Amino acid sequence: MPTYREMMDLFDFKSKNAVSRLVDKFIKEGIIAKDHLGRIIADISLSSIPMLGSVKAGFPADVTEELKDTINIDDYLINRKENSYMLTVDGDSMIDAHIADGDMVLVEKTNQAKDGQIVIANVDGEFTMKYFKTDGDKVWLLPANKEFKPIYPKMYLNIIAVVKAVIRKY
Repeated sequence: MPTYREMMDLFDFKSKNAVSRLVDKFIKEGIIAKDHLGRIIADISLSSIPMLGSVKAGFPADVTEELKDTINIDDYLINRKENSYMLTVDGDSMIDAHIADGDMVLVEKTNQAKDGQIVIANVDGEFTMKYFKTDGDKVWLLPANKEFKPIYPKMYLNIIAVVKAVIRKY
């Protein structure tokens, strides 16, 4: 696991206190833990699980349960593990993109995004998750909820990460 200093760089934080608060939140969510010496350890494993076939989402049909294969969730969702991390969603500005308050998002650290990608961005000193939009030289962040307005940067907009997956526990 990375050190607090390495996490400061990874998350583009200015203080170890900010990292400490994030680590505490990850511990509370069960994503990480601390060992008997206080070192951070991974507490969640997305390992191989059976792939049993498909299921109809339209009209009902017979399904025979047979082991088709196994799938490693890590390999399926995570392209660059060293640049990937999870965040818990706080708020409902992305609800129409099917990302709700309390969901977890798997993100991949990057400083570039394509038009229309869902990003984690630092806009004028505030962090948020929105659609990244461009038109020529203009860039802005677009929420997926009509109750929220687009965010146009006054000073700067830095892409921190791109959302790769949403995890919702029922």
